Amino acid sequence: MNEYKYIHFVKTEDLPKTAIYSCRNNSNGEELGIVRWYSPWRQYCFLPTTPAVYSKGCLDDIGSFMAGLR
Repeated sequence: MNEYKYIHFVKTEDLPKTAIYSCRNNSNGEELGIVRWYSPWRQYCFLPTTPAVYSKGCLDDIGSFMAGLR
């Protein structure tokens, strides 16, 4: 997919119709959250796993990544 300045995504699980991705900090590899299919909303969503502050640019990158998932 795309390369991002501050974050990257790692596929952690392949499910029958979807996948789960770990969103990680580029500088230290710490997991910031996961991107997974959220059935009630019928779309991929970002679920933070750690308290963090996200800039608009970072959120745009997460949104761009999710937009590329089908």
